[in-house]
Amino acid sequence: MQHDEMIGKVQALAQLPGRGPAERATEAVLTTLAERLPSGLAHHMAAQLPPGLAVSVLQATEPQAERFDLTTLAGRVAARAGTNEDTAVREATAVFEVLDAALAPELMDHVAEALPSDIRELLPVARADEGPE
Repeated sequence: MQHDEMIGKVQALAQLPGRGPAERATEAVLTTLAERLPSGLAHHMAAQLPPGLAVSVLQATEPQAERFDLTTLAGRVAARAGTNEDTAVREATAVFEVLDAALAPELMDHVAEALPSDIRELLPVARADEGPE
């Protein structure tokens, strides 16, 4: 999936007023997600994203994944996107749905497995039901 298509889908799913907010939301979610994932997994994800979005993932990767829950994810996304936490959760849900369509299914399985159950609930229903508790 190309950059513009991904941003357009996030804009539509999150009901954002324009491409600028959709771009900010997507970058905020990708950066925060990369902080939560093991670096190898984040690098595999970045390899399947358009270069402009892969940068958000690669700049945030650390050798050791941070462990945090949905509350922390929402706070970080909100701070980065310049919005509130409820909007950040809606935006994260949209970005996760677009990622689910854009990335290889096996890779999304690994991403889902790396997330705690409260964050996994933001994934499309079929994926949210997968993974350990």
